[in-house]
Amino acid sequence: MTDVFSKINPAPKVGFVSLGCAKALTDSELILTQLSAEGYQTSKTFQGADLVIVNTCGFIDDAVRESLDTIGEALAENGKVIVTGCLGARKGEGGGNMVKELHPSVLAVTGPQATQEVMDAVHANLAKPHDPFVDLVPNAFGVAGIKLTPRHYAYIKISEGCNHRCTFCIIPSMRGDLVSRPIGDVLKEARALFEGGVKELLVISQDTSAYGVDVKYRTGFWDGKPIKTRTFELAQALGEMASAYGAWVRLHYVYPYPSVDEIIPLMASGKVLPYLDVPFQHSHPELLKRMKRPASGEKNLERIERWREACPEIVVRSTFIAGFPGETEAEFEHLLDFMREARIDRAGCFAYSPVAGAAANELPGMLPLELREERRARFMQVAEDVSTAKLQQRVGATMQILVDSAPGLGKRGGVGRSYADAPEIDGVVKLLAPEKISKTLKVGEFTKARIVAAQGHDLVAQPF
Repeated sequence: MTDVFSKINPAPKVGFVSLGCAKALTDSELILTQLSAEGYQTSKTFQGADLVIVNTCGFIDDAVRESLDTIGEALAENGKVIVTGCLGARKGEGGGNMVKELHPSVLAVTGPQATQEVMDAVHANLAKPHDPFVDLVPNAFGVAGIKLTPRHYAYIKISEGCNHRCTFCIIPSMRGDLVSRPIGDVLKEARALFEGGVKELLVISQDTSAYGVDVKYRTGFWDGKPIKTRTFELAQALGEMASAYGAWVRLHYVYPYPSVDEIIPLMASGKVLPYLDVPFQHSHPELLKRMKRPASGEKNLERIERWREACPEIVVRSTFIAGFPGETEAEFEHLLDFMREARIDRAGCFAYSPVAGAAANELPGMLPLELREERRARFMQVAEDVSTAKLQQRVGATMQILVDSAPGLGKRGGVGRSYADAPEIDGVVKLLAPEKISKTLKVGEFTKARIVAAQGHDLVAQPF
């Protein structure tokens, strides 16, 4: 009877598109978990869906264009569209909501981290299939819900918003001030993910180092024991938990505060991966002041050297901005010298983008787009030279590799990542066919491999 009924009254289908950063991805996962818990079907296509949800990005101009184009495409192919995410919080030229001004036919618009508002809009346009029972959601990780990442790695967001007011950034206007999640909730979700088979947990937020600042590092509870709401205690607890499951913990968006020094011993001991994603943005003290960055930059070289002394295996990834308003050639050369001296392992760079609403747009000395792009290209050449030299030093080493792809059980090889490679943003390790005929590779499992070559941003390795 149930099968017949379901064919006569199929569950409403919601098309879903997630754009933007990993923090937006975790918002999408919460919405998808709730949709599935309530019995809605979800898909990645617009056609055949009863309505479409587009989770947008509104940070830089290219992301805004991609989001607006996707909304337009969803309206053209489906007609019933709910918009959420950072672009939903942006104002348009007319002073109203940007999305509503440009696409007035959308059903509803919300800002980021607005799961309930999105569900309210869904309920207003689609009948609710049944009451939620999260544990019954297929493909979910229990209390951790649905994940959009491959089964063996997952992002865990520890806070929302940001207390900084960097002049190039409008994220606080969209996501608000820092709000830390209760540490017990974070650890509960982490355990559900590890129990579900996750082998790499990626900790994210707008400012991971500031976790707990808003609640004055108050004491929470986990498994009946008191634990302080602070980055060090969280990293320590996650590391201990991960070791029981043979899993990795990777930290992202870590501002270079002095308190970060406490975490380095956890990396040296193997509790968390010796990998720090630190958004330096620039190196010149005066330019960093104009950016209103929380760290002056004057001591960052010393700090990196101390990290490497305490943990020689540490990998430092960072992002930078080239062509910030008023940036002189001397200030840019200072940045290039910093890259060479700091030997940043993995670096990305954006040409300054005058995002609407950013305070930096009012600063004197806006540089021509051609010069901004030219400086970005020069920076990336230096960054590539540094990275290539560091990768070459790994040839001959034996490393633990997490397998991401292994067609045919890896008999002809596969693709994986070492501790130095975060998914999507860093390089990969290209795995050759195993030496032993009996050796197989399986997605989501670790394998030992000997590094035999470096190719651009990637490594080539022989599993054994």
